[in-house]
Amino acid sequence: MKNKRYSLLTGAGSLRMRMLWSFVISILVGLLVSLVTPRFTEVYYVNLLVVLVSFILPFFFTFFFLTRHIIRYVSEMASGLDTIAQGQLDYRVMVKRKDELGDIALNINAMAEKLETQIGRERQMEKAKLELITGVSHDLRTPLTSIIGYLDLLKDKAYQDLKEHDRFVSNTYNKALQLKQLIDDLFAYTRLASNEVSPEMERIDLRELLVQLLVELEPIAKENQLRLEMNIHEAPLVREADPEMIRRAIDNLLMNALKFSVRPGVIRITLLHSDDHMEISIENKGMPITKEQESRLFDRFYKADDARTFQRIQSGSGLGLSIARSIVELHSGALQFHHQDGHFTFSIILPL
Repeated sequence: MKNKRYSLLTGAGSLRMRMLWSFVISILVGLLVSLVTPRFTEVYYVNLLVVLVSFILPFFFTFFFLTRHIIRYVSEMASGLDTIAQGQLDYRVMVKRKDELGDIALNINAMAEKLETQIGRERQMEKAKLELITGVSHDLRTPLTSIIGYLDLLKDKAYQDLKEHDRFVSNTYNKALQLKQLIDDLFAYTRLASNEVSPEMERIDLRELLVQLLVELEPIAKENQLRLEMNIHEAPLVREADPEMIRRAIDNLLMNALKFSVRPGVIRITLLHSDDHMEISIENKGMPITKEQESRLFDRFYKADDARTFQRIQSGSGLGLSIARSIVELHSGALQFHHQDGHFTFSIILPL
């Protein structure tokens, strides 16, 4: 407390006190010089002029001398602000003082840091949007090109027999379904990201929903040399939720495990619950990913490398995990992820 009071009195911690002391000292120096300055004439006006000059000149010289560091520091901050205004947002003003000017320098640096972070985030979002447009355009063009190709063959009757005709029709239908799935994912994501959708809550048995999804998925898993290993208790697990949304979130995680699992392999699905929450865990073994990929796995617009896929299942738009997380968060839950040496675990945690 004494040190703070001493700093205020001496001007070390207060610009106003520093300026006041500079002013007082300058007046005293001016008065002292004017008092010791000799008078060379008896004329009043001449003596008055000598007194004024002998006071004003020392006053201004002393005041500017005592405040030169303040003026120089203000000039440095003005130059720093100009540098930041020119777009060099990584520039920082040196904090040399502990008074109001030091606070201004700290605020300037904080402002520059926030601007740098904000602009960096905007650039990242812009880059991500371009990646999304590029990725979605590619994913939409691939099945669309196939559909057009098969339709051309059908239109020109370029098939040898009815069996080949049926195969062309079946392939066209599958590509159309794939195209619809991509568009649905994009539409769902934009609605979730813009908060245009709210869950239509009703009481559902989450255990029954999970079992139904696994029954539907089992033939696809067998076709892709994967085995579903389930650890699900027998008792019903009832909770308020939007059935379509929760179904989509779980399905996205299951399809993600299907796409990125080593063949042959096992996908483990576990349903646990306690008095206050439930947890659905989906584990699979795949190709290891880097720390950077881990940090961006749930980022909006981020799409994993297709080289990691092992499946004949067409890769999606890269929005599945982001959609799943948004849905879980809409239900006041959390989607957790853990990876170690190619072992992946995604866990949906919902309060009961």
